[in-house]
Amino acid sequence: MQVTNQINRNMNKTMAIILAMLGLSLSAYSQTPQQTEVDEFKTESGKEVKLHALVHSSIRIEFGSLELYIDPVRQLGNRTIDYTSMPQADFIFVTHEHGDHYDKDAIKQLSKVGTRFITNRRCADMQGYGLVLKNGDKEDLNLGIKVEAVPAYNTSEGRTQFHPKGRDNGYILNLDGLRIYIAGDTEDIPEMADIHDIDIAFLPCNQPYTMTPDQLIKAARVIKPKVLFPYHYGQTDVTTLPASLKDDGIDVRIRHYE
Repeated sequence: MQVTNQINRNMNKTMAIILAMLGLSLSAYSQTPQQTEVDEFKTESGKEVKLHALVHSSIRIEFGSLELYIDPVRQLGNRTIDYTSMPQADFIFVTHEHGDHYDKDAIKQLSKVGTRFITNRRCADMQGYGLVLKNGDKEDLNLGIKVEAVPAYNTSEGRTQFHPKGRDNGYILNLDGLRIYIAGDTEDIPEMADIHDIDIAFLPCNQPYTMTPDQLIKAARVIKPKVLFPYHYGQTDVTTLPASLKDDGIDVRIRHYE
């Protein structure tokens, strides 16, 4: 797998300086495609895949000419995402119903004729349509895209009500052989031992809702992705993760998924 980076840090720094002069914070502006961090990958046959870090658990994926969005939301705290400035979706995947993952208006903005919405039963009922996948389901979406819904849930005592077992999804996307694991809101569950051959993993890190840094490290060592993006981390300090997993041969990349 060939891996390259395309990260617009200079633009973010410039924007931060401008906003500071105006008395504003970087987190208070509306993010557009030009201001996102982008990581580029190649599939087995040489097709290009670009991963755009939007916010928290929201990811935009360019797969050739196709546009995929994961858990698109328009606002999280003072951070907003301007989806009207982005290409509309060919596929939208939503893991579960919480407001930092499911945003009906964002889905409306991104949808066009032919957009496919893939989600769990609860979100399909709330949206009024969608391809429903439950844990363990697999679907060939054609166009070089396959998806598998995998479990995502809490296990710690006193926290199982946040994400009960069997309700929510994580997803394994297979894009022309490039395997991307998007964990959703989960702890380091036993089912992760069944997840293999992952090129890129997105693992959440903010208890009480998902994992502690130690749980994330444990999960990463079980899954063994080539590249790991901690996401959904809010105010959790994830800066120590790259060093913690260096000897495991995992390329940990910290992006703006607060």
